[in-house]
Amino acid sequence: MHIHILGICGTFMGGLAALAREAGHRVTGCDAGVYPPMSDQLRALGIDLVEGFGADQLAFAPDLFVVGNVVSRARLAAGPPQGGAAPAGGSGPRAAGSVGAPRFPLMEAILDGGLPYTSGPQWLAEHLLRGRHVLAVAGTHGKTTTTSMLAWILESAGLAPGFLVGGVPQNFGISARLGGGKHFVIEADEYDTAFFDKRSKFVHYRPRTAVLNNLEFDHADIFPDLAAIERQFHHLVRTVPASGRIVAHGGEPALRRVLEMGCWSPVDTFGAADSGYRAEGAPHAFDVRVDGRQAGRVEWDLGGLHNQHNALAAIAAAAHVGVAPADAARALGDFRNVRRRMEVRGTAGGITVYDDFAHHPTAIRTTLDGLRQRLGPDGGRILAVFEPRSNTMKLGTMAALLPESLQAADRVFCHTGGLDWDVAGALAPLGVGDGRRAQVAGDIATLVAQVAAAARPGDRVVCMSNGGFGGIHAKLLEALSKE
Repeated sequence: MHIHILGICGTFMGGLAALAREAGHRVTGCDAGVYPPMSDQLRALGIDLVEGFGADQLAFAPDLFVVGNVVSRARLAAGPPQGGAAPAGGSGPRAAGSVGAPRFPLMEAILDGGLPYTSGPQWLAEHLLRGRHVLAVAGTHGKTTTTSMLAWILESAGLAPGFLVGGVPQNFGISARLGGGKHFVIEADEYDTAFFDKRSKFVHYRPRTAVLNNLEFDHADIFPDLAAIERQFHHLVRTVPASGRIVAHGGEPALRRVLEMGCWSPVDTFGAADSGYRAEGAPHAFDVRVDGRQAGRVEWDLGGLHNQHNALAAIAAAAHVGVAPADAARALGDFRNVRRRMEVRGTAGGITVYDDFAHHPTAIRTTLDGLRQRLGPDGGRILAVFEPRSNTMKLGTMAALLPESLQAADRVFCHTGGLDWDVAGALAPLGVGDGRRAQVAGDIATLVAQVAAAARPGDRVVCMSNGGFGGIHAKLLEALSKE
């Protein structure tokens, strides 16, 4: 089969493209931003890429178009109707909502031509997941890390799992593979599937093992409130068979509400005092207890209570497919975290620069709290550098939560470029201004200069964003080396 993927350079769609190619399909694709490293990875697999969404791509004549959720029916700024100037007085036969040229001419041509198309999650479910034991990891936070932990545990147990992760697990060096066994581990995202399918992606995966890591409000661009997300999580619960297993955080009120809507599968819990899977000890070295009995021990380089909970979730999920908790815990001793999860990018002038994917206030808080716990009270200062880049953060929906999420940082620096809400006002409880605890900057160069001026040997600079952050890591290291 020849598939042409719209939005191929996204993390999920790029992984899907790699899996489809590995499965023997011919794959081509397009995106608005075709650039390294994803473009290099895909071209190395023999995948032809096109910049943009031009209708001329119909010439590829694929068997099927696979549409990513970056594609919409949106149109560009208003202009004259196609084929002539606007009528005098601004009136005329133009239909409501049809002003401007389409942002995605290829999609319009597909629709006009009645050509076959589907979403990425649906194609994956129908062509690659059918007949496999799917282990799906869902949750507002920790999906990528927990999915990677679970894949590594199964790999260490000799199960040769397939996987699709929204990042690059360093134990594997790739984000997706088909695997040689019957198990497939997938990061199960609650974001919507496509412009024509507003269900969450994860309802397509039909898991036999479902991890519900945590749940709070996010994705304010598509969900009106937490209850709407809880409803989508319950749609996922409905797809798990009675012979399956749900692994849920026992201390999450939102997840309790989800399961109270109805549950048809056995449930294992972790993370709460009365959970079946519990940890005793510090996050970097702890005993795993299952139903009160000692079942294994994890000793690793990761810190933070959130990673301890991620580990318990992965161990519980692996137990459902026959991996003993002791073996799973031992495997985690060799686990190397995902790229961009507290990844050290370099050291200059005695100052260490980290890259982290945190972009939600809770993720920011757990990242900084985990580092503070590892460093101890006398372990040096933490300089938090972040940009509100996710759709939710751009809307300013969670602005009031930022001061609390940044409490573990000694100094705070925020990139405010492109935002239309008052970041300095939101950070006011921390004290904002030159020489004070928090500073803001509208461009990367100013932000780098602020951080470089404030940093001193022994500091840890944690850069947090779900995007490239304007290459700030290399720029900071260069600036710090000159100080």
